[in-house]
Amino acid sequence: MKTFAGEPTDRMPVSIFISDQGHFLEQCYPDADPNAYLDLQRKVADLQREFGADVFVRMLFGISDPLHMHMGGVDITHQTDRWQVKTTETRQGNTRIARSVIHTPEGELTQETRVVELSRGTFLYAPTEKPVKEERDLDLLIAYEPRMPKGWGEGIRQRVRQIKTYVGNDGIVAVWAPHGPFNNASLLIDQEELYSLFLTEPEYYGKLMRYASDRIVDYTRAMAQSGADVLCVGGNVPGGFLGKRIYAEYVLPYEREYIAICQETGVPAMYHNCGQIMNLAESYKRLGAHIVEPFAPPPLGDADLKKAKEIVDGGYVMVAGVDQVHVLQNGTAEDVRNVTKETALIAKQGGKAILQSADFLEKGTPVENVRAFVETGIRHAAY
Repeated sequence: MKTFAGEPTDRMPVSIFISDQGHFLEQCYPDADPNAYLDLQRKVADLQREFGADVFVRMLFGISDPLHMHMGGVDITHQTDRWQVKTTETRQGNTRIARSVIHTPEGELTQETRVVELSRGTFLYAPTEKPVKEERDLDLLIAYEPRMPKGWGEGIRQRVRQIKTYVGNDGIVAVWAPHGPFNNASLLIDQEELYSLFLTEPEYYGKLMRYASDRIVDYTRAMAQSGADVLCVGGNVPGGFLGKRIYAEYVLPYEREYIAICQETGVPAMYHNCGQIMNLAESYKRLGAHIVEPFAPPPLGDADLKKAKEIVDGGYVMVAGVDQVHVLQNGTAEDVRNVTKETALIAKQGGKAILQSADFLEKGTPVENVRAFVETGIRHAAY
């Protein structure tokens, strides 16, 4: 927490990003119930303790109901007299397909989502038909989509309290807040259209972004008041490929406003861009988030960590990532030690950094590589 606040510490924190459903967790606990979310989140803490890392639990599953806030589409979980949902489910092999028709007084919306079971307990969630096909659909959402259900905030507080009690003084607990507004907009409308809408139909784009912000504010404030130490905010869809000028003019104002809401009670926000980041490293100084992650190296990202440290110049805390696929999953223990040492020595210069796997550990990551990462990181993390 001192690192997040920009205060001096004895060493740079060293953490592991472990998803709270499937992936590396499934590898370590193959018989665990993938829907027992609190138990899985405790297991995330257990693994980090076992490896000697600084414990950082990110709560997503069990927090993100209604799932549309993270996985795509509109709210098909709750109904009102003006928002009637009919969902049919079918299966194709290992894929569950949910197709929903939403009836409102002024027309219908349709959407489709798919959940692919990659292996037991590891799922890929994907919206395959977005609900907003034209501006009229957006108008229906603005008029009729249900807002945060009564009692939702108290339910989140209870879940966070249980995990914080379990973690104790060993580390910190984060919750995945709804995505930033541009990410959230991408869950409602096809990205091919979203990436040009600000140029082709700026008024429509402004209305979409305003709604993408407004629909998540109540959920975000409830999360900020849940007792969580950090709010994680998805910001990968407006990645560096959009360019600094486009991001500054059409995306940054909405993202900055949302980050301010996240942090209005003093809880720091961590902005997550797991793709191209270098073009926006300087722009993020204007975003207002306390932390930006993960500065992933090529080929999964484009981060030149040494150059990024110079650009950021202490403007926010940087989470410097070791490639979780090409190094941690598929490299040798010696590869892990070499890359981790190099990354740690660059990241800690000037402080305000956290060493971590760039993204969540994949299934098939050798345990000895994870140990090598943590041990090497801590060995070279002292200031």
